[in-house]
Amino acid sequence: MPTTNQRFSELHESGTFLIPNPFDAGSAKLLQSLGAVALATTSSGFAATLGRRDQQVTRDEVVAHVAVLTAAVTIPVSVDAENGYASSPAGVAETAELLAQAGASGFSIEDYDPVTGAIMPVGEAAERVAAAVEVCARHDMVLTGRAENHLHGVGDLDDTIARLCAYRDAGAACVYAPGLADLADIRRVVEETGIAVNVLALRHGPPVGELAAAGVRRVSTGGSLTWAAYGGLVAAAKELLENGTSTYLDRAARLPADPG
Repeated sequence: MPTTNQRFSELHESGTFLIPNPFDAGSAKLLQSLGAVALATTSSGFAATLGRRDQQVTRDEVVAHVAVLTAAVTIPVSVDAENGYASSPAGVAETAELLAQAGASGFSIEDYDPVTGAIMPVGEAAERVAAAVEVCARHDMVLTGRAENHLHGVGDLDDTIARLCAYRDAGAACVYAPGLADLADIRRVVEETGIAVNVLALRHGPPVGELAAAGVRRVSTGGSLTWAAYGGLVAAAKELLENGTSTYLDRAARLPADPG
């Protein structure tokens, strides 16, 4: 029988699958109970559970979070590992090993440097991907190379595609440029990279069916499920505090029973 990591790798070979992003063990269990075949962490969503903003969480905290999620579910969990929580390729490789030991089936590494507040030179970013690939190969993990241009005001699609191709050539099994919403642009990414492509589901972006028809392999949600859950909490709290009523309980959900 294939391992969890092998199952995750196989999902990237054909078709299109959803990989929603839970923010804690409870949301991970709920998503699995609803039929999700794989999950991915969200850096912004996890940071929010700690009362912080994105990129304000340490590597140790993320590794511990991953261990909690992988223990809570039986499906693959990939990790939003930001920029690898390290300043060098060797440090990125160390992060990859820690995530493997925490039970991750894969992870993504991005090319935005929060220290400088800028996108890294593509050669430097590709070296970091290559360092992570060596660890991923030993553990059957899927590495996703991320180009962050479109989250940081750089709308140059040609540069984005060149970056994704560089990460592919460095060994990434999947590529991802969060923020793309135009179907023609997404189709170009799919065609020109030639490997599995992840797309972020956006409010005004193409629906999953159109993304699948364009050849997208994987669709994630980022922090959006966290914000939706927090939105439900805010609406319920306002009703209680302002009206003194509790009709929000009509929309309540409970954790599923553990299988077996």
